[in-house]
Amino acid sequence: MRDVRPESFARAREADALLNAMSVDIEDWFQVGAFETVIDRADWDQLEHRVERNSHAVLALFDEAGIKATFFILGWVAERYPALMQTIADAGHEIASHGYDHARVFNLSPDQFRADLDRSRKILEDSSGQQVIGYRAPSFSIDQRTPWAHEILAEEGYIYSSSVAPISHDHYGWSESPRFAWKPVDQSDLIELPVTTVAVGSRRFAAGGGGFFRLLPYALYERSIRKMQRDDGHGAIFYFHPWEIDPDQPRVADAPLRSKFRHYTNLGSMRAKLLRAGRDFSWGRIDELAALEAERMG
Repeated sequence: MRDVRPESFARAREADALLNAMSVDIEDWFQVGAFETVIDRADWDQLEHRVERNSHAVLALFDEAGIKATFFILGWVAERYPALMQTIADAGHEIASHGYDHARVFNLSPDQFRADLDRSRKILEDSSGQQVIGYRAPSFSIDQRTPWAHEILAEEGYIYSSSVAPISHDHYGWSESPRFAWKPVDQSDLIELPVTTVAVGSRRFAAGGGGFFRLLPYALYERSIRKMQRDDGHGAIFYFHPWEIDPDQPRVADAPLRSKFRHYTNLGSMRAKLLRAGRDFSWGRIDELAALEAERMG
């Protein structure tokens, strides 16, 4: 297995600079948690697939911005588009796991979770030729209900997880989790890298990308990240999805109104905002940030 890493984090380590990690959750428009009650998994193959096209658009965006990132990819997608996996790896990005078919971890048993990890990792490694050491749970679904999940990740040899959203949210969240890198398993080097939040007084607010970034003014995001960096001394972990730069995607008419608002608002302006963030901050891959955090924790 190859491991081609960009130089950005090596330079940051030498300069003791603060760096941020860019990530993309590779799933199609119909696989999101917001639509899971109105779109049946059995129908996925009959729907219009846009993930390959949109992922190539993300790669072009990153090439324009000079960003190397981590791609958390569903095994379901890699199974159908193996050439895309090769293209992502050849471009110098990290291939990591997003599970097989976007099943939330808290809806799985420990044995089902282990099987899901094994299935998706094999598909990703076979199609990309790159070793998979990172994992992100669909919909940030590792929380207080899954005390066994980190232990299984450690047993399966994962180096890091980025599966926790340390906030309260109607779809996910573990508000009691540490906000920054921590080791969730005794006698293991596995690192959990929660998605970024900003603290305002005693409250936490999402600041790691996705819907927060797309829905709210860019200036608010920039202020939030700079506040977090200034107050806490950590780099940000940012994420988004390929469908978020696809304003022409199909509409799900019978989805809940809140879900439609969250999913479809500002799709047309997302690409320009991402390019702006690419210019305003320094970005690298999550595997490199995990290595820096491991050094920090000793």
